[in-house]
Amino acid sequence: MTAIKDTLSLAEHGPVIPVIVIDRVEDAVPLARALVAGGVKVLEVTLRTPVALEAIAAIAREVPEALVGAGTLRTSADAIAAKKAGASFAVSPGFTMDVAGACSAHFLPLLPGVSTASEVMMASDAGFRFLKLFPATAVGGTSLLKALAGPFPDVAFCPTGGITVQTAPDFLALPNVKVCGGSWLTPADAVKAGDWARITQLAKEASALRA
Repeated sequence: MTAIKDTLSLAEHGPVIPVIVIDRVEDAVPLARALVAGGVKVLEVTLRTPVALEAIAAIAREVPEALVGAGTLRTSADAIAAKKAGASFAVSPGFTMDVAGACSAHFLPLLPGVSTASEVMMASDAGFRFLKLFPATAVGGTSLLKALAGPFPDVAFCPTGGITVQTAPDFLALPNVKVCGGSWLTPADAVKAGDWARITQLAKEASALRA
């Protein structure tokens, strides 16, 4: 497991964090290597499948050059399991003090999700200044992020949800967006077919996106 100082440091490694769903644990390592080969080092493996934790453990063990984190944390138990599996960071779709507290207690840097100004205030009160806007496109996209910049000049965002390679530059051009999340880097058909070259190419294209 590679330690990081905080989740904001993840933005130093590139403009896009892939949001990954792994159905077969045997895909985890070659998928991670394909992304790293394309210049994408930070990987968010979502806890949406039965093999997710095993996949995180495999990547942490066998692809040390990657920074693998656990996404879709919903409970304190998820945080504990993610840390045990070797996750370097955690991402949650929303914000609760229970999840935030568990991550803090287990020294697991958290990128919590928000979708409203009230949630930004709650997360800020808990000490978080780098937040995931989710589901970004559905809740207002770039228009919402521009609106949030006024009252929250000290808060930065990682918008995730509904973003594509075509729309990512619009998000990355905003001063309060440090990085964005996207599932387009790991299309299900490519993963199922083991088309790692395609995923490497998608990673290269994502790495080239700049604000």
